[in-house]
Amino acid sequence: MPSIGLPELACVTIFVPLVLGGTAFWIWMLVDCLQNEPPGSNDKLIWVLVILFGHLLGAVIYYFVRRTERLRLGSAGGTVAGPPPE
Repeated sequence: MPSIGLPELACVTIFVPLVLGGTAFWIWMLVDCLQNEPPGSNDKLIWVLVILFGHLLGAVIYYFVRRTERLRLGSAGGTVAGPPPE
């Protein structure tokens, strides 16, 4: 019966958390896109397709291009912090 050596253990110790973290990030960006992109245009469909087919690369592109822009403009979640309207 083969035993697991130090190189295999190191590979598993590094590889498994990276894969799980990348998949969690991908799911987070997909959910963020589905919940926060405006439904009235094709932007939501395009970004969902970019994230789905680009997997981790598509999620990273969405994070740096669209999500940071939306957060900078203050429209995350559809609400803007501030005083209530009178």
